[in-house]
Amino acid sequence: MTFVLGLTGSIGMGKSATAAMFRRAGAPVHDADATVHRLYAGAAAPAIEAAFPGATKGGVVDRAALGPMVIGRPEAMARLEAIVHPLVSAEREAFLGRARASGAPLAVLDVPLLLETGSERLCDAVCVVTAPEAVQRARVLARPGMTEEKLAGILARQVPDVEKRRRAHFLVDTSRGFPSAERQVRDIVRALAGRHGRAARP
Repeated sequence: MTFVLGLTGSIGMGKSATAAMFRRAGAPVHDADATVHRLYAGAAAPAIEAAFPGATKGGVVDRAALGPMVIGRPEAMARLEAIVHPLVSAEREAFLGRARASGAPLAVLDVPLLLETGSERLCDAVCVVTAPEAVQRARVLARPGMTEEKLAGILARQVPDVEKRRRAHFLVDTSRGFPSAERQVRDIVRALAGRHGRAARP
């Protein structure tokens, strides 16, 4: 039986790097953001254009054009989510089906807003990627175009890190460097893979 681990973390915590560590440790990972990007460039584009004329260019969703049509507009955002979420769900279920068919002891769902959207109900446990607030802010504010105001707006839409950590079954602290984080990930993979009598890859 495949154990499903939800992976999440607030902006700047190192979640994407941690997801790559899970892959290197032998666990298949489903990246929700990457799935949305693929859908925007393919299957979801016609429906989004029909709902939001001018939101695509050359058959691909133009995020710069779509953003103003939905941001701050709850009804429009709900229409967009009604298009995209079922497609993401179908891809996620196909991923889990492949993982189970292959006998994988562990599969990881990388979902940035896992707790915010209630997606933890799809998982057997939750792993939160974390770091001290000072480290998080320094990382995020170093990004091109990022400002204090933008960061505040992003954080306001996310469950606070302290609450994420409270609801987590596992934590990965990325503030001590990637070698340390990699060891933490491998420990998690070994522990969960061991539940099913199989060892993680060396």
